[in-house]
Amino acid sequence: MPTATIKLFLAQGDPKRLRTAELSNWSGKAVAGPRSEFDEILARDESLQAGVYLLTGIEPDTGKPALYVGEAECIKDRVKAHLQKDFWNQIVFFVSKDENLTKSHIRHLEGRLLDQAKAAKRCTVMNGQSSGAKLPESDREDMEIFLEKIDQLLPVLGVELLVAVSKQPDVGQKERTLLVCEIKGVRASGYVVPNGFLVIKGSQAVNKERPSVYKWPGPRIMRRKLLDEGGLVDRGDYLQFTEDAEFSSPSAAAAIIHGGHANGLTAWKSPDGRTLKELESV
Repeated sequence: MPTATIKLFLAQGDPKRLRTAELSNWSGKAVAGPRSEFDEILARDESLQAGVYLLTGIEPDTGKPALYVGEAECIKDRVKAHLQKDFWNQIVFFVSKDENLTKSHIRHLEGRLLDQAKAAKRCTVMNGQSSGAKLPESDREDMEIFLEKIDQLLPVLGVELLVAVSKQPDVGQKERTLLVCEIKGVRASGYVVPNGFLVIKGSQAVNKERPSVYKWPGPRIMRRKLLDEGGLVDRGDYLQFTEDAEFSSPSAAAAIIHGGHANGLTAWKSPDGRTLKELESV
């Protein structure tokens, strides 16, 4: 993504409450806030415009992060209907300051945002069906630029559910050190990434969990989740990652591989044997 200057306005001075966000040289604008300030959010002039919106919260039945993506020719009129949904506690919507977003534009953006959310696999998408709209080539390019700006602003506004899982470094990217975690005959590889730590597809994890998982159950819960979703498969003597998997920290990744509590700063090592802790202290 290109560099950007972001202008944030905190309407009450609190970063968790009503706020707006803009980017330099961009015609769009974001408005975000908690459900508890729903009336104040919809009292703003921006809510009378066409745009796309995201409702975020927790799915009651599973406890997983949940997301609903929508579009409307008048944000205010459309989102009122969502008060009957109790999963969400935050709303973010995007409009154009020059009011040039058409129905086809916002339907296209809605479809692309839904695609990103499903690809990221960070949440339960609450939409019942997909959306989207065919656009002329020039309009599609304009909307891809608009979408790129949305993607830049969403994490700043506290929504990381559409952030794609980090990828292994490509040729030409800044070199990152490949790290290895070995225990009881299994071997896993990965990289430190902006969102935490990336374990590479094909890496292995121990099959038997440590007794510590009953004291600190986080790794056990995550291993069950990965097995249920197919991210880990049982190969008999060990478990194997079927795809790249991103974790919040090196320790969280190491705990999955070790089958229980682990210190990622010492568990992950470079090919020459230096621990991550040693590498970070250089």
